Amino acid sequence: MKAEELRKKTTKELQEELQELLKEQFKLRMQKGSGEMAHPAQFKIVRRSIARIKTIMTETGNQA
Repeated sequence: MKAEELRKKTTKELQEELQELLKEQFKLRMQKGSGEMAHPAQFKIVRRSIARIKTIMTETGNQA
């Protein structure tokens, strides 16, 4: 998701999106640990999306 789209969302929506991404990151870590990770690049995408959301929350002053 692009930063412009994230800036249009409310704080509540950003927090929900962040929680979903954190769960996804956990699932990917478990897949990596068990050796069944199908798309290793997905981990990088999720990690950057988390950082993007946290940055926007910091910019707006609404931290998790």
